[in-house]
Amino acid sequence: MTDRAPLRPAAASTIIALLAVVVLAADQFTKHLALTTLEWHTPVPVLGEALQWYLIGNSGAAFSIGEGVTWVFTIALAVVASVIVWLAVTRVRSRLWAVVLGLLLGGVLGNLTDRLFREPGFAVGHVIDFISTPWMMPAIYNVADIFIVTSMIVLAALTLFGFALDGTRQSKRDVEAEQAEQPRED
Repeated sequence: MTDRAPLRPAAASTIIALLAVVVLAADQFTKHLALTTLEWHTPVPVLGEALQWYLIGNSGAAFSIGEGVTWVFTIALAVVASVIVWLAVTRVRSRLWAVVLGLLLGGVLGNLTDRLFREPGFAVGHVIDFISTPWMMPAIYNVADIFIVTSMIVLAALTLFGFALDGTRQSKRDVEAEQAEQPRED
């Protein structure tokens, strides 16, 4: 990767926290704008049919899956946020991982905030979605969703290419050498 020294725990945690707060604020601000300026279930073309505002309250997950078990998503979001905070404090020493996890945490907190504090009630609130790109996918989403999906793609790439939470990189050769050194059980 680089010859940079690993981040100290406080620095990694600070990066994650700051980015999470920025993403959470952006998400909640755009949802506030959508709620105060858009009518429910009424498409508003922004770039023709390529991009539209379409305000809905989503009680389920992606594509409204699981609408009857909203509380499960609340628990899942809380667990994910807790794991990210734990990683921030105990494991993350890479600037790149800190950025990705900070953006992911902000997105998770954005949707968790909706689940906790929006109608119809605590822990079963509907997530406010308002961005529609019908040409790309039939989903309607929000700013938090954009950060969650993008961060998960980058997280998968970091893992796939061997970038560890501490900033080191394990090459394919290193993995193969470690496996070759391990005694085989017959």
